[in-house]
Amino acid sequence: MSSPIVKRALISVSNKNGLAEFARELSAAGIEILSTGGTRKHLESAGIAVRDIAQYTGFPEMMDGRLKTLHPKVFGGILCRYDNPDDMSGLEDHGILTFELVVVNLYPFEETVAREGVAMAEAIEQIDIGGPSLVRAAAKNHAFTTIATSPNQYETILEQIHAAGATDLELRRRLAGEAFAHTARYDRAIADYFAGRQTEEGFPATVGLSFNRRAVLRYGENPHQSAAVYLDANVAVPSVVTAEQLNGKELSYNNLLDLDSVLAIVRHFNDPAVAVMKHNNPCGAAVADNLAEATRRAMAGDPQSAFGSILGMNRPVDAASAEVLAEPGLFVEAIIA
Repeated sequence: MSSPIVKRALISVSNKNGLAEFARELSAAGIEILSTGGTRKHLESAGIAVRDIAQYTGFPEMMDGRLKTLHPKVFGGILCRYDNPDDMSGLEDHGILTFELVVVNLYPFEETVAREGVAMAEAIEQIDIGGPSLVRAAAKNHAFTTIATSPNQYETILEQIHAAGATDLELRRRLAGEAFAHTARYDRAIADYFAGRQTEEGFPATVGLSFNRRAVLRYGENPHQSAAVYLDANVAVPSVVTAEQLNGKELSYNNLLDLDSVLAIVRHFNDPAVAVMKHNNPCGAAVADNLAEATRRAMAGDPQSAFGSILGMNRPVDAASAEVLAEPGLFVEAIIA
């Protein structure tokens, strides 16, 4: 079956960045928008026509918003299989509308529990119930339903709707994968929070780790190997992975290893420090009263091995240090500072 035309969108989000612009484009494309609570008020304040989900289901929001989208008239329209006659006749029999687009992101649980002194009662109220259910339902039915869980996805979805009135299966499958990753990380954060409050001697029984891919590399340690670099989703400390590359070619696996090593070395010092590394072998390290002198001393540790090396500095590169590195016979492949 061909991709269904997007006629209707259900929108219920916590992160409202870019939402009004996105919804305005959807509305301009003739797509009916249904929404809940704060999201509906946000869109209405931006002058966008929105239908209240409670008006559609005939069931009001209850319990301070704990109960608003958990209804067969919502989930039936998300989970229906357009090529299954029984599904579609069931919708008609019960007055259920189809939702070809679901836009949902979840309560900010991680941000809430990261704050100092947050009470458990407050944390519990940030455990989303309807949101993950909507996300998982739409992702499961990605053969027909498009799920958006991040503002970063809005532009691509709009491009396809503008071009064809629908999204293609390849995009829906990718968005479904991202949606399941979104809910998995969310549940992991909740599990970790509760585990951390029921530990013996401060150590939880299990530890969950989540990493986000930042780049696919040209190759691994050797040319015949594949490689990618990932960033710990829960670490905000500046690192090689988060550093801004100012110039030069794409970094390789070995470049990243060496850059990480020299950065770790120079971070130990308060005085100007420089470390030199090549293929994960130290070639020199020095501290001095100024960065230029530290650079000269570090490069002098093993000048032959330092040719084509990686440098780490615990200060911004200044003109005097650059002059040292510009001397004849020296070649540096990359610098992190």
